[in-house]
Amino acid sequence: MAVYTDVSPEELEAFLSTYELGRLRAFKGIAEGVENSNFLLQTEAGSFILTLYEKRVNPADLPFFIGLMQHLAARGIDCPQPVKNRDGVALGTLAGRPALIATFLYGTSVRRPSVANCAALGTALAGLHRAGADFTAFSRVNALSVPGWRPLYEQAEARADSVAPNLAALIADELSVLEPNWPQDLPAGVIHADLFPDNVFFTDDTLTGLIDFYFACNDLLAYDVAICLNAWCFETDGAYNQTKGRALIAAYQAVRPLSEAEIASLPILCRGAALRFLLTRLVDWLNVPPGALVRPHDPKEYLRKLRFHRSAQSVRDYGVDA
Repeated sequence: MAVYTDVSPEELEAFLSTYELGRLRAFKGIAEGVENSNFLLQTEAGSFILTLYEKRVNPADLPFFIGLMQHLAARGIDCPQPVKNRDGVALGTLAGRPALIATFLYGTSVRRPSVANCAALGTALAGLHRAGADFTAFSRVNALSVPGWRPLYEQAEARADSVAPNLAALIADELSVLEPNWPQDLPAGVIHADLFPDNVFFTDDTLTGLIDFYFACNDLLAYDVAICLNAWCFETDGAYNQTKGRALIAAYQAVRPLSEAEIASLPILCRGAALRFLLTRLVDWLNVPPGALVRPHDPKEYLRKLRFHRSAQSVRDYGVDA
């Protein structure tokens, strides 16, 4: 979440007049994240999140995102629900951008996940995968999977070494390994693809909701597990915590068992997930729009994670007993 597009009071008033949400009480930009412009919206009807979809989001993908949230909620997944206007339409236009109002989920994200948090996340991720198995109304290709990595590298190559010494050469080496060796025949379905701690809400240690489905797509289910291992199981000093990894994977498998092939593929999937976030963070770091209310994530965090994956010898390094 972030704010790239300003909304004037007059534009907001006109937009809200098409909804049955009562009078506006408060309106505030949300600085976290990097993809869309997000605002906390408070009206007489309650609290909501207003999202303006920025230029990197393909408007043709929006029915997928909206339909997926509705589908998951109908199957018991706690996630934001699109709010429809008086005409029964969820998606509108505000400040020249596609715009959506969604329900507000209560809870807080955790900055330093505990073992219990990782286990709860594993359970929720598997539940999401099972709930999305029959979502067939729309599909969406993962634009940030292997075919998208080299174009991102080419955008950043010339200035990559200004972020870390020899970074361009390291990324080129990774691409030469991952592109021809990426798994092809693993179970696939709807994945969240961005289930970082700031997209998961807790009340105490109870997981209360999942948010930000705007990278969701159809891809390998185990790749989503790999993304979460990267996002949840590394400590602030860059060390991988096997206890957290073991808890996440065990909780996931209690709901949706991983196949032998999926388990065997976890090291390369984790390596690819680390490269994916290194690349997108690198491009964002080098191209922050002037005046944007946004805090880009440091790509060097994922460089450290990638170096761990490059040195991993087997699935045991991730807390998997094999």
